[in-house]
Amino acid sequence: MKTQEISVPRPDKPEAPSRIVIGEALPLLNTLLAGRRPIVITDPNLAASYPELIGRYPHIQIGLGETQKTLTTVEQVCRELLRMGADRGSYIVGIGGGIVTDITGFVASVYMRGVSGFGFVATSLLAQADASVGGKNGVNLDGYKNLIGVFNQPDFVLCDQTMLSTLPARELRAGLAEAIKCGLIGDAALFEAFEGETFETLTGNPELLHRILVATVGLKARVVAADEQEHGERKLLNLGHTFGHAIEKCTRHYLHGEAVAIGLCVAAGAAVKAGLLTADEEARIARAIRGMGLPTSIDPTIEVTKSQLIAAVEADKKREAQEIDFVLPSGLGRSVRRRMPLTELEALITDIL
Repeated sequence: MKTQEISVPRPDKPEAPSRIVIGEALPLLNTLLAGRRPIVITDPNLAASYPELIGRYPHIQIGLGETQKTLTTVEQVCRELLRMGADRGSYIVGIGGGIVTDITGFVASVYMRGVSGFGFVATSLLAQADASVGGKNGVNLDGYKNLIGVFNQPDFVLCDQTMLSTLPARELRAGLAEAIKCGLIGDAALFEAFEGETFETLTGNPELLHRILVATVGLKARVVAADEQEHGERKLLNLGHTFGHAIEKCTRHYLHGEAVAIGLCVAAGAAVKAGLLTADEEARIARAIRGMGLPTSIDPTIEVTKSQLIAAVEADKKREAQEIDFVLPSGLGRSVRRRMPLTELEALITDIL
């Protein structure tokens, strides 16, 4: 399998960019941790699947699922670090999916006001394609996504594709939604890689999946390098997330990537109404999403109203006063960010949700 490294500049450490390694990456871990005092944060599934790997290091397990992504879990981990004698010279490694990496990055940033460093072994496709890259580390509050957090990039992210073999198909599908999103934002060739493929043909082709991962991470790395703390261009990465997060909050039925897939279709429909996207392009987006086995709309049997979703959007961290940044595709490989009143957004998505 090919292995490729992508660097993301860190303004606070210009001499040491964040390193993302994609392919056969896991063998690098021992070298990266040489001379450090690592403590691993992981979850029970990873501990069971990789006992030899986790057993090499002192480790802490957190629970499974989105409900664990809270300040309560952060507090529990910090207490365990204190019990283990961890200090500012300790080094924290998150081995797991996006929930593990988010908790790890946040803990590493706040425990004793920050430890010597941290890195990730990203084991889910969602984590490899998105969650572990770029330095956003946050937890939820009352079901609202990532409302509390920090910007702090890891020293390294190891994206070993062989670790994806243990993932359920549903988790793999959820990760592909973030790759489709990146293609829509700024890489038409990446989006087109999904067209004509099915979930089975794509995931059964390691070389194609590798190319998609490299392109996805490469695009995100370029965006983060230009705007690490999301003052402008990085907000484009929120395409599909405004309503995706609202769907997660209001239904508790969908995985993050599944909700983002629906959010992409909402944004595409709104872009057609706004005159930014053609109906044919909207149809191509929906076909690509369906081809990966992802949902394009909310299941009609789920009891959720448009007013509930709008109320969740109003609490989104992207809102300022009565306005919100909403990202719309303006083509297949182009997107724009529009700041609009919440009332305008509600009118724009009428009959779409």
